[in-house]
Amino acid sequence: MRQTTSHNLWLVAPAALMVGIFFLYPLCFSLYSAVTTDQGGFTLIHLHKAFELYSKDMLFTVFIVLISVSILAVLSISIAALITLSPFRVLVGLLGFLYRLPLFIPFIVTAQMMRTFLAKNGLMNNAFIEAGLLTPMETVSFLGWTGIIITFVWKQMAFSTLLISGAMAALDDSQIRAARNLGASRFRILFQIILPQITPSIGVAMVLSTVTIMSVLSVPLMIGTGSPTMMTADMAFRINSYGDYHVANALGLVSYAICAGLAWFYLRQNLKEKGAV
Repeated sequence: MRQTTSHNLWLVAPAALMVGIFFLYPLCFSLYSAVTTDQGGFTLIHLHKAFELYSKDMLFTVFIVLISVSILAVLSISIAALITLSPFRVLVGLLGFLYRLPLFIPFIVTAQMMRTFLAKNGLMNNAFIEAGLLTPMETVSFLGWTGIIITFVWKQMAFSTLLISGAMAALDDSQIRAARNLGASRFRILFQIILPQITPSIGVAMVLSTVTIMSVLSVPLMIGTGSPTMMTADMAFRINSYGDYHVANALGLVSYAICAGLAWFYLRQNLKEKGAV
């Protein structure tokens, strides 16, 4: 028994070492740097400076995340419901191909693509002009907070839809067939049978999308139009312009605090699915 335990520990050790070196150590060092001086003494001055300089950007980040995740939830559930409940299998196959495309495109490529598409003289406005729907003077730029939201929603939609449609596909199909036999409409099946059973999966998809949105640098840098901006851009600015890792890590601490509750939900849901809770 002891030999088996020792063997299992050796199997886990490489993965644990990688997590410790590449995740736990940077995390602990970042938290330590946010609340200490160069001499190692405890201080809150870096947090105070971060809130004093970037409180509007913190609120802007929360605003972008909330709007993006809300739109993402509605679109992902709608697409997943169409894939699950639609009788038109050709349309479902086409939709399934189209919504997966953003999954394989990096964020920096997505940002450049959206910058070209959403600019005042971009592809979208040029298409409207050629179609006679707009004149050059009537076009507007969607770069800024609207463009950031559009980019995040488009990029994360494939990931969240995969999780939600997978959860829908895992349900017992006999429940849906029974509801149809009793005359239930597709909307009633969706809202009264499917969604109550996959609420935890929807929550996990939104949590993971929120953490991803909070961590992206390229989108606010390339799509944003200045101030306010997201906290990731502020962190990069503090490091690149001033070499100020303390305030950058203080901003990271604020991000950790925002994501802490979401991480708790995600871990608790994983443990519940594995029967540990």
